[in-house]
Amino acid sequence: MLNKRSAYWLILPAVLVIGIFGAIPLFISLAYSFMSANPYGGVQAPLTFGAYVQMLFDQDFDGSLIFMPDYFWIAFRSLYLALATTILSLVIGFPVAWYIVCQSPGRRKVLLTLVSLPFWINTLIRTYCWILILRDEGLANKLFGWLGFISHPLPLLYNQGSVLLGLVYTFLPFMVLPIYATLERLDPRLIEASYDLYANRYQLFRRVIWPLTKPGIAAGTVLVFAPALGSFLQPDLLGGGKQLLIGSLIEMQFTSSRNWPFGAALSMLVTFAVILSLAWQRWRTKRAAAAQAA
Repeated sequence: MLNKRSAYWLILPAVLVIGIFGAIPLFISLAYSFMSANPYGGVQAPLTFGAYVQMLFDQDFDGSLIFMPDYFWIAFRSLYLALATTILSLVIGFPVAWYIVCQSPGRRKVLLTLVSLPFWINTLIRTYCWILILRDEGLANKLFGWLGFISHPLPLLYNQGSVLLGLVYTFLPFMVLPIYATLERLDPRLIEASYDLYANRYQLFRRVIWPLTKPGIAAGTVLVFAPALGSFLQPDLLGGGKQLLIGSLIEMQFTSSRNWPFGAALSMLVTFAVILSLAWQRWRTKRAAAAQAA
């Protein structure tokens, strides 16, 4: 049995990786958010809360602050698109994971390979493929026209629908795989016992399958919501710059706008939202465990 000192040495590499690539950049971003912007890029003294004030207020010519809700609406749009991406990924991903679990071991391997196949292709290339499909002369409009459903091209690109489609397509595997891992460990005898007790399919799902797969659903929810909230590639390409989200706004602050403190403050806002969602999920898990113990 390992003693405490040996256990500490074993977890040391993981702690170093998390510290170097996670904690240190986070603290640097936090420090940048309280500094002033250098006109040529970067940050400079003095320390100030101006980057956080800029989220809701703009400075007038006389130095007074004017309420400006533009950034608030960008954050709100990013939040509800991330939530919509998570919900749609769950609605699509749960049946897909259940279907894979119900197959033979050989077919499971093939289906899991197909689910993870998009990870082998660069995200930029896959997103550009959706542009070729959704544009006015793209595959989707040509197919609808050939079937006689439309006489003029539909505006399928450069709107919130195309952005949402791109987000769901990109992050759907992150929902399917955790749910599949949970369903695979589900004891089939529980399903047989439910049918023996005259449970219908709805009762079986609500009383047996759904409660037992909550850990996988929770993991998939976090894995989809967190990157969808800060994504900037899909809004830029599929939204055509018309659907500005907080990830795109952060990227602009560090590149064209050269306002690093504001970009860092927005990054901290996204980080706080992700941490808040993780804390809420942990609270729900503890509450459910306490209810089961009682």
